[in-house]
Amino acid sequence: MDQTLKAVEEKTHSGQKEKNVQVPIDVIRPSRTFLPVLLICLLAPAAAAFAQGTPTPPAPPPPAFTLPKENAVPAWHKYMYTRLQTILLRSAEKMPEENYGFKPTDAVRSFGQILGHVADAQYGFCSIALGEKNPAPKIEQSKTSKADLTAALKDAFAYCDKAYGGMTDASGAQPVKLFGSDAPRLGVLIVNTAHTLEHYGNLVTYMRLKNVVPPSSEEGAMPRPKQ
Repeated sequence: MDQTLKAVEEKTHSGQKEKNVQVPIDVIRPSRTFLPVLLICLLAPAAAAFAQGTPTPPAPPPPAFTLPKENAVPAWHKYMYTRLQTILLRSAEKMPEENYGFKPTDAVRSFGQILGHVADAQYGFCSIALGEKNPAPKIEQSKTSKADLTAALKDAFAYCDKAYGGMTDASGAQPVKLFGSDAPRLGVLIVNTAHTLEHYGNLVTYMRLKNVVPPSSEEGAMPRPKQ
């Protein structure tokens, strides 16, 4: 260390010299290694962020639902079902394909099989609500890849969109058969939504076990009131 001392004059308020104080010059002049080390500390985080790429900002939250004066119940149910569609498809997108065959135990469906089962059920319930024959594509038994299951799930949701979109208070009260009993048409769609949400709960567990954040836990996943 350089032991050279520098004299620093201190003056009183009257402007007269009072005393000389000896201060090590290293306190005043930084060492030759200090500035380079400081620059490295400041620039390293930025360099790491550049190397990893800029993270995608979270999507803005969807607007809050405004209840219409007519057909309020089916309109609200369609809105909630649409939100559920979003998180199901987002789950299919977020899970890496190598985890589509993952199952916590042999007694349950794999991640991909759950997606196929949900898609098949969409056709089953929504065909009843539409008064049509079930197309019964047997997706769970025939599809295994991420691309095929995601596409099949989108097609199933598109089929159900016709049922949810055309439902009114009057048509929603019309009786149909569900599990051997009478049920209102809208009730069939309510069961379909509940069934889909039930299996989303399974997908959440599978994603957490694979360190994937579920879509419903992402920032902006829930609707917010308009400001």
